Amino acid sequence: MPDAADTAVVRLGVIGAGWFASRRHLPDAQKRSDVILTALCRRDPEARTRMATHFHVPAEQTYAEWERMLDQAPLDAVLIATPNNLHYTQAKAALERGLHVLLEKPMTIRSAEAWELVALAQQRGLQLAVALNPPYWAHCHRIRQALRKPEMGQLESATMYWTGNADVVFGKAPPPENLPGVVPPTLYRADPEQNGGGYFIDGGSHLVSEVLWVTGLRATRVSALMDATPMDMRTALALELDNGAIATITAIGNSAFPNRRVRNVFGATGGTITVSGFEFDTTIQLHGQEAQRFREESLIPVSTPIGNFVEAIQGKAQLYSPGEHGAHVVEVMEAAYASATTGQTVTLRHRSEQDGP
Repeated sequence: MPDAADTAVVRLGVIGAGWFASRRHLPDAQKRSDVILTALCRRDPEARTRMATHFHVPAEQTYAEWERMLDQAPLDAVLIATPNNLHYTQAKAALERGLHVLLEKPMTIRSAEAWELVALAQQRGLQLAVALNPPYWAHCHRIRQALRKPEMGQLESATMYWTGNADVVFGKAPPPENLPGVVPPTLYRADPEQNGGGYFIDGGSHLVSEVLWVTGLRATRVSALMDATPMDMRTALALELDNGAIATITAIGNSAFPNRRVRNVFGATGGTITVSGFEFDTTIQLHGQEAQRFREESLIPVSTPIGNFVEAIQGKAQLYSPGEHGAHVVEVMEAAYASATTGQTVTLRHRSEQDGP
């Protein structure tokens, strides 16, 4: 395959051209003049045709088998938005064919596989990105910048509180008539073998990402309490971070409250940062100084996963959410489910891209 960094346009293929890709990534790709949506793969022929028609992909560039798409379509990069247990095999095959890869979260189910992909991408000089939300959220950039100010001091604690209702995508409630998306969601999340767990590995991945990404720290010990394993909908997680700070995460995926609720607090020796409400009001308070309050829309916008991925391929930007970050999140996820299953705290032996598979 030609090096897309030498061209103005990135030819993108999609493995798992379904509901979520149709809501987020593909509309973002269509807005860019430097992306050509070249090919897509979906096993269901009716859904495949609907997706191809909606996103203007020629019928001859649609595939039922992702291996055929990788071998036959003229591609520079792929988006992978399939069930979680397929991510590793598909991403590895794409990287081995010289393609850049954007993976939906979680990156993989097992951390050893995540680090193998990181090492492979580095060996091949390819971009490997993971679509975790916090690295693209403006308020998380504000938090990350504030925590790096010398006057903020040392982080001591982080508390993440998030409740919502994901019953529809777990097959526990019928979808509303106005559910956005070109095709309806499949219910792979209801199968722990495909999903890799329950709600926490799904929505909880973003919360773990936020703790790790804004602080720049990694977890050293993990303890989790879940309402059920492997199909959890409610989780309380405690993390010890590598600077000694303690982080806690509460994630409720089947709340009866009609709206999402968010309240996150980062406490440091020199100040406090709070995030509240789904519209992300962010307050930064340094000791002895007036509190500064920001709305999400008032902050400097950041790129979408597709936009940042494409610009990284072109050599114009660094990845906000690289494979290394995705692998760190998988380490915590893997430990969380092990802790909830055994009732024991898990101490992490961190792998790195140098460790190999």
